[in-house]
Amino acid sequence: MQMSPVIAIHLSAALGALALGPLALWARRGHKTGQSATQRPRLHRAAGYAWVTLMLMTAVSALFIRDFSLPNIAGYTPIHMLVPVVFGSLFMAFRALFRRDMDRHRDWMKSLYFFACIGSGVFTLLPNRYLGQLVWNQWLGLV
Repeated sequence: MQMSPVIAIHLSAALGALALGPLALWARRGHKTGQSATQRPRLHRAAGYAWVTLMLMTAVSALFIRDFSLPNIAGYTPIHMLVPVVFGSLFMAFRALFRRDMDRHRDWMKSLYFFACIGSGVFTLLPNRYLGQLVWNQWLGLV
């Protein structure tokens, strides 16, 4: 099983976003010490920009990955519906940020992380997907 350069870019960006997401999401809030939370806005901002970049790389590279073995439209499978979700969620999150609505910004970013990173991760581990075949068949020898 060969990994194409597009899949390598997509997989690297997606795994990076999955790993960096918690830092980007919770660095701003920090941990509780006494009554107030220790905030780290510089860390939050740096991790957030890196996370957004990785999410954009993941979404754009997904447009170049086609699968004709699953139900599809022109090679785009149902998981490709996450591409406009990523773009739309990032737009709404930054719109909230520019309007200084931090609660809504936080909600959009958390939702994007859980649905796009964690939710899609479950689907990519299905046995008929590339990563699922790699994990379940080649590494674990189960399928």
